Amino acid sequence: MYGEDKGMSESMARQPIRVLNMFTIMDRGGAETMVMNYYRHIDRTKVQFDFLVHREQRGAYDDEIERMGGRIYRMCPVYPQNFSRYKRDLRTFFRAHPEYKIIHSHMSELGYFAFREAERQGVPVRICHAHNAPHGFDAKMIIRTYFKKRMMPYLTHLFMCGEESGKWLYGDKNKSRFIMLNNAIDAAVYSFDASKREEMRRQLGLTGELVIGHVGRFNPQKNHAFLLDIFAALLKKEPNAALLLVGGGEGMPKNQAKAQELGIAERVRFLGVRSDVADLMQAMDVFVFPSLYEGLGIALVEAQAAGLPCVVSDTIPYEAYLTDLVDSENLSASAEKWAEKILAMRAVPRTDRHEEIAAHGFDISTEAVKLQEFYLKAYEQNC
Repeated sequence: MYGEDKGMSESMARQPIRVLNMFTIMDRGGAETMVMNYYRHIDRTKVQFDFLVHREQRGAYDDEIERMGGRIYRMCPVYPQNFSRYKRDLRTFFRAHPEYKIIHSHMSELGYFAFREAERQGVPVRICHAHNAPHGFDAKMIIRTYFKKRMMPYLTHLFMCGEESGKWLYGDKNKSRFIMLNNAIDAAVYSFDASKREEMRRQLGLTGELVIGHVGRFNPQKNHAFLLDIFAALLKKEPNAALLLVGGGEGMPKNQAKAQELGIAERVRFLGVRSDVADLMQAMDVFVFPSLYEGLGIALVEAQAAGLPCVVSDTIPYEAYLTDLVDSENLSASAEKWAEKILAMRAVPRTDRHEEIAAHGFDISTEAVKLQEFYLKAYEQNC
């Protein structure tokens, strides 16, 4: 291998292969959380994850990554004004790090520059991962479509979290190449626990309230503004209710202001980025997920594992309907109609559903082994 002597080759053979994951920043978003779930459960003596990120500030998962032996490299943001610098920096990076034979990008079409440079520098396994399926059209979509098409010749593997995300990123004509990787979770961690539920509600100062919950970053896709309208309508029917909003993001202040305008601020808890989502879900009564679009919706998988009845928008991919706990509503329906559906779903009893989630292939203990074997086989075949 590359001219080393036999002793060096055997030493290298005992080292784990290193997979370079690409992200914007390792905060607690859906794709980031999914990758961390896999990272925690792979055999890191065989496969080790490293990360190429595009922000100078540290992400929520950086400390954990480093504790597990992962390396974090930083690049400038992939903005048009940085394109020339970014291309130069990528060339320098791949020349300095010939150890990376597998790159796995979670940046959608923004991975184009890295895939092109990786191919030029002889990186044999170049995986793109589709995590979302945007709807609608704006000026950005023209640019996104351009890079999607330019990216395709440089990809060796087309991963997706769901059929719609794959079609959106790669095009329906490439469907035969799609590889499904489930947004697996540690399902047992979310198992319904009545004593934990009471403890969390006590900590949150909630006793007899109807607790509505949502987990998601504050960006337009998650549709928090409409969720606040729904909750305002619900309060008119059920005044003893509370709304827990878990997540961070630039859109939080705007939604806090809207809660004030609607006169519901004292009933809404903006909990920010949390590491105890599984415990918070124990405290909830109904999970509401009115996203404009999703690739899959890992928070919805988690909610079902927690035995939560869920009311979701009809834009959520059907692959995420893993139990009979999910009911959908059209986004064009009124906030009042959504509120009525939520109140109807509150009667669904909480039970342990984590084994049902695992049976659908969404338990990380088994799915991590599959991904690990994929990497090992791809490395063996190409290196």
